[in-house]
Amino acid sequence: MFELIPYQKFRDTPSVRFFDITIANSNARDLVFHEGPAVSPNNSATGAWQFYMHPHQEDNLLALTGGRTFYLVNFAWETPFHMVRLAANGEILRIPPGTFHRSVSDPEGSLVLNQAVRSAEATVESEFRVYNSADIPRLWQATCQTAPPPQMHQFTAIESRTLRAA
Repeated sequence: MFELIPYQKFRDTPSVRFFDITIANSNARDLVFHEGPAVSPNNSATGAWQFYMHPHQEDNLLALTGGRTFYLVNFAWETPFHMVRLAANGEILRIPPGTFHRSVSDPEGSLVLNQAVRSAEATVESEFRVYNSADIPRLWQATCQTAPPPQMHQFTAIESRTLRAA
């Protein structure tokens, strides 16, 4: 299952916050900037949601600026579909290998640091392949409009009502 991981705050002083955000065993760093309300990966040409799925990589994501909503699907979980809100200065979202995921940034965009843990088998080709939900019946059924709603995490009551109405 995914995790939300707190981290150590060293101190707050006027206009300065200092944290230890170390992820044990991290062996790769990705910095991902979304300009405006970006979607990653983009929808297919027909409008179907697309996802990443890393077979050999654990993601550990921290929003540095803005916010981002992650859509997670993992068929090994009791409830396969989750939405997780990641806000700047919030917790670190750990996504285990084998989890389909996509993200949508807030209207002003976002900057996210990923302290990944990659196994020796990881390659750019294996880890950053895009999966079209329209081509994977089980993924499509879990995320289509007639599917049961996802479990939602880290959303305010107002955000939850807005997302369910969409």
